[in-house]
Amino acid sequence: MTLKTDLTLYGGDFDADKLTSDIKDIEVKMSASGFWNDVEKANDILNNLRSKKAMLDPINDMKNNIDVLKTYIELMQNGIGDEISEFETLLSRTKKDMESLETFAYLNGEFDANDTIFEIHAGAGGTESCDWADMLSRMYTKYFSKKGYKYEVLDETPGDEVGIKTIVYLVKGNYAYGYLKNEKGVHRLVRLSPFDSNNRRHTSFAAVDVTPAFDNDVNVEIKDSDVRIDVYRSSGAGGQGVNTTDSAVRITHLPTGIVVTCQNERSQIKNKETALKVLKSKLYQIKLKENKDQIDSMKSDHSGIEFGSQIRSYVMHPYSMVKDHRTGYETSNVAKVMDGYIDEFIEISLKGE
Repeated sequence: MTLKTDLTLYGGDFDADKLTSDIKDIEVKMSASGFWNDVEKANDILNNLRSKKAMLDPINDMKNNIDVLKTYIELMQNGIGDEISEFETLLSRTKKDMESLETFAYLNGEFDANDTIFEIHAGAGGTESCDWADMLSRMYTKYFSKKGYKYEVLDETPGDEVGIKTIVYLVKGNYAYGYLKNEKGVHRLVRLSPFDSNNRRHTSFAAVDVTPAFDNDVNVEIKDSDVRIDVYRSSGAGGQGVNTTDSAVRITHLPTGIVVTCQNERSQIKNKETALKVLKSKLYQIKLKENKDQIDSMKSDHSGIEFGSQIRSYVMHPYSMVKDHRTGYETSNVAKVMDGYIDEFIEISLKGE
């Protein structure tokens, strides 16, 4: 019997030893007295530990599977045992796991392991664009759920008739920013409009902005004189009480023009804390770049949400296609994409294919 195998570890630097060392260091911190005195900081450290383990565990599993496969090969080549079906099953599963693990090799950016602030803004076009922004919101929340990410709405501005003008999520999970960072850009929809009595084809635009979320240890000074804080009555859903008090908070950072709003909580204090954390994350990213042009690109200005600037097109008429203009990857299954199955787009974009 000739046994042909194709067992190849894909490219990438999976430093299991460093991950193991990092995990041990974190566990030492967690064992120190007073660790839980600052609950929010402790939770950030705990999330970091989970993130490290989420990467290390599949690496260790992969090594064990490869050792088992090598043992199978040696036994069968020596005419001992006949576990072909078990071998092929494990080989197939291992190859799929390798392909998934390969993506981790590209999540090596400084902030890829962070949580993320994920924003969707409707472009010009009124009802059409607000409905499209709402459709994108549903698509991404389905993707978040499939990835096991937790998410919360920090701010939401409904459209005048339907949909949303803007929505801001805080997305928490392993490598949330790394996976989602390349979704930043303009998304274009072509369809027969359900709002047009003549059933004409319309093109709509919406923009996605993605920023890494940083923990409270980030050294960013925000002077009181540099911010303007406005409180107002929440305009979104939130249950009894949320719309009856001035609990929503808007913070404007005067030097950069960045505006952050939060109306998710009933407590004005809690909304202010969350908004400041989001602002701190945005300012920290700007601080790292130290470039005025890049500062301007970080501002919440989406006036350029228009034809020619899109990263991805979603065409529902006269044919079905979703195409990423950066990588060239496309699929005709628009319905599946809108159900949150965007892994192929994300992974190909990460790999730069």
